[in-house]
Amino acid sequence: MTTGLHPGGPPQDPRPTGNQALPRRAQAGPAPLHADNRTRSSVITARAAASFDPVGRSVATARSFVRDTLQGWGFADIVDDAVVLTSELVTNAVVHAGTSADVLCLRSDEGVRIEVADRYPEREIPLQASAVNMGSPDREGGRGLQLCAALAGHWGVEYSPTHKQVWFQLDLPERPVGTRAAGPSLPAELLPLADGRVRVAVVQIDRVGSISAWNEDAEDLFGYAAEHVTGKPLTDLAAWPHTPGTSTGIVEALQLSRWEGSYGIRAASGRVTPVYASHLRVRDTGGEPSTVCLLVRDHERAVLQTPLRASATDTTTSSEGQATDPFEVFIGSPAPDDLDGLLQRTVERARDMLDGDSAFLLLATDDETELEVRASTGLPSARQRFARVPVEAGPGRYGSARMPAVHEDLMVVPGAVPLLGGTGMRSVVTVPLKVEGRLTGSLGVAAESPARYSNEEALRLQFAADRIALAVESARLGELERLRRGSLSFLVEASDLLAGTLDRDQTLALMAQMTVPTLATWCAVYTIADQASDPYLSYVLHEDEERIDGLKALLSKIAPPDPVPTPGARVWPAPAEAAHQAALRTSMRSLGLGDRSPVSSGIGTTLATAAAVGGETVVLPLVARNRVIGMLTLGKPSDEHFRQEILELAEDLSRRAALALDNARLYSERTAISQSLQRSLLPPELPHIEGVEVEVIYRAAGEGNEVGGDFYDLFPIRDGAYGFAIGDVCGTGPEAAAVTGLARHALRLLAREGFGGPAVLERLNSAILDEGARSRFLTLLYGELWPQEDGSAVLKVVCAGHPLPLRLRQDGTVEAAAEPQPLLGVMEDLELYEQTVTLDPGDVLLCVTDGVTERREGTRMLGDDGLTDVLTTCTGLTAGAVAARVMRAVERFASDAPSDDMAILAMRVPGLQVD
Repeated sequence: MTTGLHPGGPPQDPRPTGNQALPRRAQAGPAPLHADNRTRSSVITARAAASFDPVGRSVATARSFVRDTLQGWGFADIVDDAVVLTSELVTNAVVHAGTSADVLCLRSDEGVRIEVADRYPEREIPLQASAVNMGSPDREGGRGLQLCAALAGHWGVEYSPTHKQVWFQLDLPERPVGTRAAGPSLPAELLPLADGRVRVAVVQIDRVGSISAWNEDAEDLFGYAAEHVTGKPLTDLAAWPHTPGTSTGIVEALQLSRWEGSYGIRAASGRVTPVYASHLRVRDTGGEPSTVCLLVRDHERAVLQTPLRASATDTTTSSEGQATDPFEVFIGSPAPDDLDGLLQRTVERARDMLDGDSAFLLLATDDETELEVRASTGLPSARQRFARVPVEAGPGRYGSARMPAVHEDLMVVPGAVPLLGGTGMRSVVTVPLKVEGRLTGSLGVAAESPARYSNEEALRLQFAADRIALAVESARLGELERLRRGSLSFLVEASDLLAGTLDRDQTLALMAQMTVPTLATWCAVYTIADQASDPYLSYVLHEDEERIDGLKALLSKIAPPDPVPTPGARVWPAPAEAAHQAALRTSMRSLGLGDRSPVSSGIGTTLATAAAVGGETVVLPLVARNRVIGMLTLGKPSDEHFRQEILELAEDLSRRAALALDNARLYSERTAISQSLQRSLLPPELPHIEGVEVEVIYRAAGEGNEVGGDFYDLFPIRDGAYGFAIGDVCGTGPEAAAVTGLARHALRLLAREGFGGPAVLERLNSAILDEGARSRFLTLLYGELWPQEDGSAVLKVVCAGHPLPLRLRQDGTVEAAAEPQPLLGVMEDLELYEQTVTLDPGDVLLCVTDGVTERREGTRMLGDDGLTDVLTTCTGLTAGAVAARVMRAVERFASDAPSDDMAILAMRVPGLQVD
């Protein structure tokens, strides 16, 4: 069935007229889709057809097909209207009906007819006498017919059991004979400036892209004689930089029916000459196609460039008479290159276009469930920016952001547009922004007076929204891509920083410093020690350091947020409410309306704190190992909202920060346990021995280790007798420390039971071997010390595989004070013996572990000789000075940190003091 409408008029009689297609009869079966048996009032002079698959990207492909076809026919005047209508109709076919779409373009001397057909498998054929169905305003499918009625000179719908075809005809605007585009007469000084004679190169390109003609101006411009370039491909000379905004290459451009643009020609001198070109595809009488190229120097492009023209309803003329692009008519030229600038320009132009008092633009989230305010004018933008509203606020046309809506009086339907609540706006018109059938945003214009807008204004605003939707979506995707790249870099850097520390306090500081000011204006971190503990305010940071104390005081007075493990950010209104109340009380006191106490000097601080916390506050749980260990709180100043992308980034950061904070907690706990156990392996304190100076220096290798494989001890055995030991267990770390504890406690126990040195070490050897696989061999120097009344000291020592003790005499000579014997933990049967040494007044006995003697710098090692040389210089020094000099010599011997445990035990007999 075919129906026709004229713009602005009521539905016409559905009976066919002279310029309408005859109805198809259902009982006769479907006719061929594009059969030529339809009656038309004019002769078809050209046709172009294409089919498109039922996928979303086909809509954009169909638009390009129609645009290229009409531009090739020279119908730039009606291209925009044809593309808009084709886009709607193809969207209905491939998106809503879910079938392929067939597009047929027919050219006549009066205009262009475009037919779009779908292939729905089972379609009910309407009765021939039924009224024209324009589509329900609550359904997206009907808008294509409404647009056809508004834009097309003639249109119609044809049905068959398997096809539905919508066609529309666009008439060409009347032009004076002999003109295509004209500009006003101008004074000579305003005319374009040409550099000398204007030369127009005429180059003809054959079917395969080779040069077949080359005129004299081409020789002058580029320096090639015709015989030198004839037969060569134009691509050998063209320096093609891709015209900005297109992806067309020189080969593709030569195949188009008409093309204009810029590129470069490599001249005979080797330099590239920028040119502006106009291509026209022609064919000779034999049907052979070729392309005629007209080229001028780029700065003389005015000679060839065709002024852009739009449809009659959208064309505006500049002061020079040049028509401008419809997009530029609405947005202005040049269009802003950033998303925020483009959106702000859009709402300002929309408000001006409908003579409104305010306008706003919202962009849809990725899942299209919410709309986010991104630009407004005439509204409190600071309060509304990034606020979110649901897409479906109510049923039907007037509650859905997916369809145009007109509200004549918001006082009658309060809350219909939540964004305008409390703004004084009475009437509003809103239209969707769509790209390929997908909702990408919403544009609205509001006025303070009721009944300001009608469906006519909604249609005008919808046309504008359709023209800017693709540009807005492209800019939004570009911004989103930049945000995602920045987010990835931010998260990588955050992960590196958080992984670089195991200190709890430093982790808290890093969490706050990474969020402020990148994600929020201020930040507070609450921690939870265990499940029975309440959240504790652990860290507060504000981008203005002067606000930190006031913010901390405010947050300390309100209850912390509930530790809810649900992922994602949730709004926490308590800080803003508390800040508002504090500011109100301060203002009342300053006016004398509150208590009679003197007004404190903190009024300014309180008001500033309230402004800093008065915006949106969100809480993200810090969940690690299935337990809530804290909350990350982010805040904005007064009346500001968080962007959805920022909240998603903050959520990713909170997961990483929670794991880092929990790792720091576990590390701190384990370090405390380890240090407590290690301290239990060291002697609590050195006993005071009358007549003997004793000094010990101990260094355990490895970060966080207080005890390793080396150990020492000095303890009383009985009256007048003391035991001392210095040993080295094979290896370092906790395993070696376990054997250290066994050896130290066994030595004390056996010595106090009255066993001599050899017996003590033999029983210790058995105890080590009893450890089985956990046993480690041990070198040990054990001795017993008896101070004498004459100021000397008698020592009995056993050196079981340990570096020999060195004795320093008063004359500076150094000698070994014992002989080497087998080490412990290797053989079961040991026969050890002890040796007696007497230290005279002034003598020093130095005992060290192999970490001292085996100190290395490359291939050099300190060794026993090096240690002897250092000890030789210690004559007359106290025991403490001797131990310190030895340690200093060891540290200076190599630049690297020690890789082995070290222990130094120095004992000196000072002799009797004479009064």
